[in-house]
Formats: sequence, C-alpha cells, structure tokens
Amino acid sequence: MKKKLSRFVFSALALWSSSGIFSQAADFNVVGSEMSRILLNGHYARLDFDDELSARILKDYIESLDPNHLYFEQGDIARFEKTYGPELDNLLLEKQSIPAATDIYQTFQRRAAERMEMVNKILTDEKFTFQSDREVERDRTEALWPKDSTEAYMLWRLQIEDALLAEELRREGIAKRAEEQGKANPLANEASPIDKIKQRYERLIKTVEASDEEDIANYFLSAVAASHDPHSDYYSARELQQFRVNIENRLVGIGALLRAEDDGATKIEGIVNNGPADRQGELQLKDRVVAVDSKNDGQWVDIMFMPLDKVVEMIRGENGVEVALKVEPADGAPGETKIIVIKREEVTMKDELTTAEVISYGEGAEAQKFGIIKMPSFYFDPEDRSVRVSLDLELILERLKKEAIEGLVIDLRGNGGGSLEEVRRITGFFVGDKAPVVQIKMTNGHIEALNSPFRKPRYDGPMVILTDKGSASASEILAGALQDYNRAVIVGESSTFGKGTVQQPLEIGRFMPVFANRDRAGAVKLTIQKFYRVAGSSTQLEGVIPDIILPSVRDALEVGEKYAKHALPYDNIRRAPEFEPLDRQGLFVPMLKAKSEARIQENQDFKYVVEDTKRLEQRLEANTISLNIEKRRQEIKEADQRRKDRNAERIKRFAQLAEKDHQEFKIYRLTLDDVNAQELPEVNLEEDNERHMRRAKDEIADLDDTPEWPSGLDATKREGLSVLRDLTRAVKAAKIAGAIKAQE
Repeated sequence: MKKKLSRFVFSALALWSSSGIFSQAADFNVVGSEMSRILLNGHYARLDFDDELSARILKDYIESLDPNHLYFEQGDIARFEKTYGPELDNLLLEKQSIPAATDIYQTFQRRAAERMEMVNKILTDEKFTFQSDREVERDRTEALWPKDSTEAYMLWRLQIEDALLAEELRREGIAKRAEEQGKANPLANEASPIDKIKQRYERLIKTVEASDEEDIANYFLSAVAASHDPHSDYYSARELQQFRVNIENRLVGIGALLRAEDDGATKIEGIVNNGPADRQGELQLKDRVVAVDSKNDGQWVDIMFMPLDKVVEMIRGENGVEVALKVEPADGAPGETKIIVIKREEVTMKDELTTAEVISYGEGAEAQKFGIIKMPSFYFDPEDRSVRVSLDLELILERLKKEAIEGLVIDLRGNGGGSLEEVRRITGFFVGDKAPVVQIKMTNGHIEALNSPFRKPRYDGPMVILTDKGSASASEILAGALQDYNRAVIVGESSTFGKGTVQQPLEIGRFMPVFANRDRAGAVKLTIQKFYRVAGSSTQLEGVIPDIILPSVRDALEVGEKYAKHALPYDNIRRAPEFEPLDRQGLFVPMLKAKSEARIQENQDFKYVVEDTKRLEQRLEANTISLNIEKRRQEIKEADQRRKDRNAERIKRFAQLAEKDHQEFKIYRLTLDDVNAQELPEVNLEEDNERHMRRAKDEIADLDDTPEWPSGLDATKREGLSVLRDLTRAVKAAKIAGAIKAQE
C-alpha cells in the first residue's frame, strides 16, 4: 500500500504500544543509495535507474505527500520536474538524494502552513449559509494542482465549506437519532463545528511541522520502493518493528489500544484482558495520555499532537522495563492528571489468532456437525518456530475431527496473507500426497514447484472456502490450490485481491559500509518472485475467481491489484509437474451453483447489496457532492428512511430467523484455549467479543440501531454454510450410490 502522510494524522486506531525514538539515525543518503542498489539488483522487474524511473519516483513522492492535489501549486510541480525529474536516480545512487527529498518536503511544509492560514481565515471571515448550488469534487487524485494562492484559496474554501457542512449534518443526524432512541446526545459537549475543523487541521500541520529527517527519508524512500511495484516498500525503524509485530502476532508493550484525538491527546480505546496494563489496574478506558516517559527515568516527552505511530513506539519497549504515562483520567476533573507506571511484557494479540466454531444440527443419531474456521492471517515468528498459524490450525483441525464434523468452511475474508512457508504447510493439510501446492518463478525465469510436506492430508472431508477482495497473497495461494485440485468449492466476492508476488524484507544496515552508522536505517521490502497456481495460471491482477459468486458493494469500488500503480503484469506458465487434480464432478459445482443462485435471488440482504451497489456506482460516476444543505438533507432523509425501512424489515425477519436458528442448531466456540476442553463452550456473542480485550463504549456507534445478525452468522457466512451442506449431502448420496469411492 502507498504511504500517505494522512495515515499518521487521521488513522483511527494504533495497535498497542519499541525502544526509544531519539537515538542517532543513520545517514539516509547512504541508506537511500544502498536501498537503490538492492532494488536495482534484486527486484523481480529489474528496472533500470534511468530518467523514466526518476520521473516516476518524483511523481509518486509528490502524490504521497499531496494525494488530493490541495497543497502544492503548479509552479512547485514544474520546479520539481525541471530540477529533479531526470536526476533523482543519479542522486540516489550517488548518496545525494535526501537534500532533494528535503527540498520538496520543506516546500510541502511551507504550503501546508499557508493552507492552515487559509483555513483559519476562511473559518473566521467567511460566512457559510450552505444555500448555493456549488459542488465539490469527491476525488481529486486526477485533478490539476491550483495555479497560485488565489486559486488555492477558492479550492480550500470549497473544501472547508464541505467539511463544515458534513460536520453540521453529522451532528444533526446523531442528535436526531439519540432523541428518537431516548438517549443523551453524545455530542452535546463537543467543540463547535468550526473548532472541530480547526483541530483536525491543527493536528495535521503539527505533524507536518514535526517531521524530522527520518520521517522525510521514510516518505521519500517509500516512494522509491513503490515506484517498482505496489508491494515494494521502505520500512522506517518503527515501521519495521510494527511489521514484525504483524507477522509474529505478538509484541512487547502494555497491552492497550490507542486512538489519536483531534485535540491532540491519545485516548485509551481498549485494554487487553490480563495484560500488563490490566493487571497493574490504574489505566482505564477513555483515559487520555498526554506525556510519556519511555524508561521511567524522569525524561518526560509531551505527546500532544504527536503522530500516533511515534506515540506507540515510545510506549513499546524492552520486556520487563517500566514506562510511565501521564494521563488525564476519564473520570477526573478538567485538567487533572496522574502518573501511571506499567512494566512492559510480551502481549499476544489473541484476537488475531486462528479460531473456529462448531455448528451442530439435531441430536443423537440424526446429529450433524460442521466446522467454520476463521483465519485472519498467515502469521509466524521466524525466531520462535512454535508460533505459527499452521501449528494452531493443526490443533484446531484435530479437535474438529474429534467433534466428527461432516464438512468444513474456511473463512479467508479479509486475510491479507503472510508466510509463504505457512501457506505451503496449510495447503498440504488438505491435499497431502506431497503434491505441488504453488509455483514460484524467479527473475531469471527459473520455476520451482513447492510441494506439500505431508504424505497424508490432515482433513479430507468436504470443504468450502469463503473469500473476498481483501483475501490476498497467501490466501490466494490456498484458495487457488484447493480450487485447482477440485478439493474445495470457493464462495465469495467476484474475485480475490489479485496479488501474485512474493516479497522479502531486508535490513538495509546489513548492506551499508563497515564504519557507517546503521542505527535506524530501516529495511526494504522488495518483490523477488511471482507465484503461480499449480494449474499454471497467475493470481496477479486477476485474483481467484470463486466457483460461486456473491453480490458485493465492493464490486463498485476500485479494490484490488489491477487498480494499483505499477502493478506487475498477468501471465501464465506451464502446469506444475505431478499436478493431478481430483475429479471436478466430485464437487457438484453446477448443482451447488444453481441452488445458491436460487437462494440469492430470494435473499433480501443480497437484494439490498445489489441496490446499494447501483447507488454507489452512480455516486462515484458523478464524483461531485452538493454544498447545498437542503439537497444534502434530502439525500440524508432518503437514506435515513431507507435505513429505517430496512431495519423494520430486518427486525421482523431476524426475529423469525433467530427462532429458526435456535430450533435447528447450536454453535460452539473453539479457540486455542478450548482445544483440550472436555466439552466445547457454546458461543456467547456478547461475552466472546471481549474475551481478549475490553473496549471503550462508543456512544455514537451505540446509536446504530441496525439489528445484529442472528447467531452471529452474516449473509455470506450463511450462504457458505448452505453450500457446504448441499455439498455434503451430494457427496454422501454419491458414495451410497457408488459414484464416489468412500475414503478408507
């Protein structure tokens, strides 16, 4: 994903809480040079560092800073292109790139300060009645930059008018819904809309102003890497640490979820149950952190308006080392603060571990059980091989077999991938026979098939895989292999993400000169291979096309690799040697598809999805939004009435569905903590949501009166389960008829 400055300002959540952030940094001119050589010699595309790539790097860097073309002016762009357009490649290799990156960034800082002055002037001098027929562009990524400050002022006036109008209407809607539900207005004590907008831009400008050389190098070197393909990236020291956290699914910190507030503070949004902060006991939900002493040695740092990633880095650190927080207690008097000292410990993010459910229909001899596995990512710890998703999945599969399930759903929706080795092992759980599961193509054209490490599969029963456009990389390897082997039926959105490339992170310090300062040099993640399905096709750009496609609003959005800049092309290779798929007829896809289509045609929730998709397509095509308050109110009124009508229909239907669920089945929870339990516990949706972390109540979210899915089964999950039941019935009937040989 392309880095944008705004992610440090408006990102809603940061995960938990690395060592101090104030150590001396490496020479980023040297870092940039070494990273460029790594890309030049190691990236799959083998791009030349020439004028064409230089211009691409410049364009990507500029747009990473100003993606909506609101800050820079056309004269700035012309100067950058003339001065640096053909030179960045040379400056990078010659260890002279950071002055150029800094010049561009400092221009951005200056323009941001000017825009902040414009914001204040507009909010002070302009009077908005919201009665005009003016419109504003929704998406300005293809728009021209303003010619000069006069044009910039007019552009920003529209932006501020839209922001104010949106805030006014948001407050109207929340107040109205609170009144309808007999609840207190959660925004009653909020700052005025004008002050709220000022706070947002104040946070932005402070972030821009506070950027140091390491930040500038991060933005620039990220653009250098991303100019090669969408998945090559530069990781700063703090980002490298977060990357490791994501891969290993654990960290050393205090066990708290943080959120940046518009007024500059950092709020405690969640606390991990039995984590360091929870056991210490003083830190409470909604407390506001205003300063941090990373080593509890009296060296306090004011974190007001500090980017959230830097706050997180300060709170994380070494195992067993204390961190002190200065907080404004949620239940304290205005201005009251207190000091809380917490000893850091290793925290496992249990919400991101593989889990399962057992759905049991009927009782006694007529009982049927099905498993549903949720796998959020293909996590692993390269330094502790006991921390691996494949080991966790194996434990869960063994328990599911003890539960005598007749079929299995694996939910890969939103699974962005992870370890190639882990997906190789996991695919082997279901195909066995030491068969090929994925093919890897090197830059030199050499192709290697990676085989299952297992002779016998761990599970050989009927399977359905749920996918969506968030299923990427390793998820696509698993889904594609099981589809090619005719081992499972794939059900989901029109395609998966379409990422068919393999990346390797390399710490740049390892390549720097012997006496160079390597501290905080960061890492480059570069694309080194492409992977292919065992049948020879690529998932690149195209993704995995499900056997049964379900309606999705995301079909109206530009989601997926084919919409990304500089994506590598789609191609095919030969089939993997020794690839021997099962008989396609054993999946009964035509029958399953016909039954599914009939259900979808009758399913009211999927009908709503189709309606919403058409409406979204129209809005995106128009790419404008009115600044007339009455027009916007009318749009909101229509949407609100549509919501109420749908909720009324769903409340009635969901009540009937819940009663039917209660009569037909029970759902049992299966986590890693439950695999050895004598009996699996029944799912308790309210309690299970906070088993690992308790979260602050969101009074605004609490006003959402959309009824929850009965039994926690959404429309896609229910349809996947229906497809699985159809499949198991067909397989059982075929075995009885002798059309399929029963497994020994």
